[in-house]
Amino acid sequence: MLYRENGQIKTSYRSDQQILPIAQDRYALIALLVLACVVIPGLASDYVLRAIGIPFLIMSLAALGVNILVGYCGQISLGSGAFMAIGAYGAFNVMARVQDMPLVPALLLGGFFAMVYGIIFGLPSLRVKGLYLAVATLAAQFFSDWLFLRVKWLTNNSSSGSVSVGNLHVGPWQIDTAASKYMFCLAFVIFFALIAKNLVRSAAGREWMAIRDMDVAASVIGIRPMYAKLSAFAVSSFIIGIAGGLWAFVHLGAWEPAAFSVEISFRLLFMVIIGGMGSIMGGFLGAAFMVLLPIFLSQALPALGALFGLTISTATVAHIETMIFGGLIVWFLIVEPHGLSKLWSLGKQRLRIWPFPH
Repeated sequence: MLYRENGQIKTSYRSDQQILPIAQDRYALIALLVLACVVIPGLASDYVLRAIGIPFLIMSLAALGVNILVGYCGQISLGSGAFMAIGAYGAFNVMARVQDMPLVPALLLGGFFAMVYGIIFGLPSLRVKGLYLAVATLAAQFFSDWLFLRVKWLTNNSSSGSVSVGNLHVGPWQIDTAASKYMFCLAFVIFFALIAKNLVRSAAGREWMAIRDMDVAASVIGIRPMYAKLSAFAVSSFIIGIAGGLWAFVHLGAWEPAAFSVEISFRLLFMVIIGGMGSIMGGFLGAAFMVLLPIFLSQALPALGALFGLTISTATVAHIETMIFGGLIVWFLIVEPHGLSKLWSLGKQRLRIWPFPH
């Protein structure tokens, strides 16, 4: 009976509409923030932060942006990798061409360029939907690949399209260690997760969900489909563009257009499907699943094969990983379309009445 709401009386509309109305949820969030901000950077090794912590945070931010477009507005997008590339190369060009450009404004400008790019390729959503919209957004991916390989000015005249950054700092704070990079990414994730949570609870978020459920009925009751769809593309691509800048600047350091291939677009879509469409928590759960599962399989499969006298190569592990991902996606689509976040919410509902049957 630790999760019951007995005695938690709400005496105002503000207390009734807060993000976490149950006190236990607020305490759990505070404990999670302490774990993420204090315990993990203080105790985790550099390998854990670089291989797990930083990729998880950046992919969570990108999945958050994808979920706004796909989960809340119902617009299928396969151009997320292109938006990440625009954010990364946009921030790089701003820092390369503007003397003494601070890091944070450069990343925000990269997100702005990705937002403009997303609005342009979101225009087909006003006329087409479903598979046709997916193909239209896939064109954004192919166009960005061509753009950064052929237009040398965007890559500072690099012949292969590869660029690099270094000496990252915010004022006197040097971002050169694993812990500092982790904290820098964590600050972005917390900030934009809070903004996204409030956005989906606002009038704009309700418009997105109305368009997702039935766009014709939404237009009948006065919702403008053009405004709702393009605003979802704008917010989504802005967040994804910032995630792309963090992925390039903080995680990779040096990158080329292949770092933002169509594969990363599919991986982000898989994160949303597995984590849960239409859920802020779903982006975090999906990113954790996609980041942790390959590491677990790379350790567990060779050990399991050794028990039976078999040698499992790295290529075999990669193939098995792809098969597991595909099987899980099909399983979630059939058994639980709302993903891990739905299972989490069902578990919470059971705890709210446990040990009573109803």
